[in-house]
Amino acid sequence: MTLALSSKVFAQGQAIPAHCTGDGRDVSPSLEWRDPPQGTVSFALICDDPDAPRGTFTHWLLFNLPAQVKELAEGVPAEATLPNGAAQGKNDFGKSGYGGPAPPPGKPHRYYFKLFALERRLDLKPGSTKAQLQKAMEGHILAEAALMGIYGRQK
Repeated sequence: MTLALSSKVFAQGQAIPAHCTGDGRDVSPSLEWRDPPQGTVSFALICDDPDAPRGTFTHWLLFNLPAQVKELAEGVPAEATLPNGAAQGKNDFGKSGYGGPAPPPGKPHRYYFKLFALERRLDLKPGSTKAQLQKAMEGHILAEAALMGIYGRQK
């Protein structure tokens, strides 16, 4: 078995529901995963949009999620530190927590939710950037899984 990531509100390659976007309530979608590898100590999550006009846009950074956690309920609070000890980084909206899809009108964009099983907790402060998170994860990733959803606005 390999690490697998899914959501109750959208399937792989399908539309992210409007309430999980900047056009709706802007709440994070539910996510769940299974089969993390032996030795997993924590998880990290990166959500980004590679189709953004100015290059890849980061929508969510979450790290130091304890290994026993296997799901995130819809609407994770936009707090720097969560009650379970996880921390959230700064997205490209300049805020902590999830910032939902809000692409310019036209072709739908792809949004990748990437989960990383790590063999340690990361020595990072809440509000860290994607580059800082990626550097801290180097050499510590045991497995990864991705879930891609799409969202677009009409012209």
